Amino acid sequence: MTAQTVKLWNGAEIPLVGLGTWGGWEAKPGEILKAVETAIDVGYRHIDTAYVYGVEHEVGDAINSKLKDGAVKREELFVVSKLWQKFMAPKDVKPMLLSTLKDLKLEYLDLYLIHKPVPYMNQGDIIPKNENGDVLFNHDVQHTDTWKEMEKLVDEGLVKSIGVSNFNHYQVQNILDHCRVKPAVIQVSIF
Repeated sequence: MTAQTVKLWNGAEIPLVGLGTWGGWEAKPGEILKAVETAIDVGYRHIDTAYVYGVEHEVGDAINSKLKDGAVKREELFVVSKLWQKFMAPKDVKPMLLSTLKDLKLEYLDLYLIHKPVPYMNQGDIIPKNENGDVLFNHDVQHTDTWKEMEKLVDEGLVKSIGVSNFNHYQVQNILDHCRVKPAVIQVSIF
């Protein structure tokens, strides 16, 4: 299987067909690893994951296994991950990416997305809540501040392209009005 690609504004080519690694939090250990290995074996080259999925270590083990056995070369893969909402404060952006790269056992990502446009406080659970069960939002974080840190990741070669996920028209326009590096992708959910 050779997936058709589309050229992004910065020249990178993204395969139009990719494997999403969200398996629900019910995925059994090893299931995502096997899915990624099988996908690479049958020709998938676009692998999409995220911190919040809780499987980046399995995705990384699978990619590393396929790189070591010669089934694929790193430059043939297009690996995507996403910055979770708890880590949108500028000081958290690069450390979170470095953690993702460590779990994926990669030196760079092909695409890094801001997962959702609603920053949370960086504390507690995946979705931090107070004692009343109310979500703890971080109203001090602006998308444009997060975006500027994402641009630095491109400058450092840690990511090749950056983009957003689940953003509306106004949120995208706000980034466009203030960015130096344009979003390469706007990912939307269609379920």
